[in-house]
Amino acid sequence: MGTRGDYAAPVRRATAVTDSNGVATFNWGAGTFPAPPVVTVALEAGAGFRSSRISANTAAQTQVTVLASAGVTILGIGVLAAGTPAAGVTVHAHAVAP
Repeated sequence: MGTRGDYAAPVRRATAVTDSNGVATFNWGAGTFPAPPVVTVALEAGAGFRSSRISANTAAQTQVTVLASAGVTILGIGVLAAGTPAAGVTVHAHAVAP
């Protein structure tokens, strides 16, 4: 590490799988972050449309909710059906201190 004054905060990477409620939980070690971290998430590909959102975020834990939706064609127009909790989806997270 140089002494030029540049510092890049370490990025924590983690992977979790959603439970039956479509929630993936990432537990950060005690003292890892002084405040809720800035988190980005990515989902592994699967059939159908999937959406994700960070539903809870503290310095100790981040929860991501994943919904899956199938495409439906009504009168020749493609639309998305209502989202339902997606169990068994792999979620990747990158977290960095704010």
